[in-house]
Amino acid sequence: MPDPRCFIIRHGETEWSLNGRHTGTTELPLTENGEKRIKATGKALVGDDRLIVPKKLAHVYVSPRHRAQRTLELLEIGCKERLPWLQSRKPENVEPIRTSANVEITDAIREWDYGDYEGLTSKQIRELREKNGEKPWDIWRDGCPGGESPEDVVRRLDALVAEIRQKHHKDCFDQPSQEREGDVLIVAHGHILRAFAMRWVGKPLTETALILEAGGVGTLSYEHHNINEPAIILGGGFVVE
Repeated sequence: MPDPRCFIIRHGETEWSLNGRHTGTTELPLTENGEKRIKATGKALVGDDRLIVPKKLAHVYVSPRHRAQRTLELLEIGCKERLPWLQSRKPENVEPIRTSANVEITDAIREWDYGDYEGLTSKQIRELREKNGEKPWDIWRDGCPGGESPEDVVRRLDALVAEIRQKHHKDCFDQPSQEREGDVLIVAHGHILRAFAMRWVGKPLTETALILEAGGVGTLSYEHHNINEPAIILGGGFVVE
C-alpha cells in the first residue's frame, strides 16, 4: 500500500491575491478567472486515475474563509454528505458520490493573521517599516504587528500535523497490508500552507523558500515507508491503471 499523503491546495485567485495584497481575515470572492482555473484543476487532478483519488481520502480540512470553501466546492471531490456551509448537496447525477471523507472547517488552517498589514502589499509594508525606522520585513521571522507571530503560527500548525498523523496516517503504517483511506486534503491559503509544509518536515519557518500560487497544489508524504520521515514530494509520477 502506498504511503498516505497530505494534499495542500491554495484557494483560487481573488482580486487581492492578483494585486499582491495580504488577505487574512478579509472575505473576498474568487475572480471569474480564479473559478475557471480551479474547475480545470479539479478535472485534471481529481479522479480515480488522477493525483487526488477521492475514494482514498480519509479527511478534508478547509479554512473558515469563503474563498477556500468555494475552492473546495469547485474541485468537486464528490463528498457523500453536503458541505457544511451549504444548505444541500448537489444531485448525484450532477456530482456523483466519490468519497466518504468528512469535511471539517477549522481555524487551525486559516490564513496568517496579518494584523496591521491586512490589505497592504509587500511594497507598502516595506515603505511603512522604512518610515518607522524598522528593519526590512520578513514574515517568517517577524510575524505581523497586531496579528500573529511565527510562534503563534507554529503552535497551531504543529498541533494539526500531530492530529493528522495520529488520526489519519498512523494506522496506515501500523497495518500496511490493509487497504484503507489514508490521504488528507487541506484547502487554505498561501502563507499558512507554506508554513504548514515547513512544519510537516520539522523545519523552522525562517528557512522557508517555497511558493504556492493561487490555485496551486502541493503534496506531502513520507520517505522509506516511515511515519518518522516526513517529506515534501517535489514531483510525482502520473497514475496509470
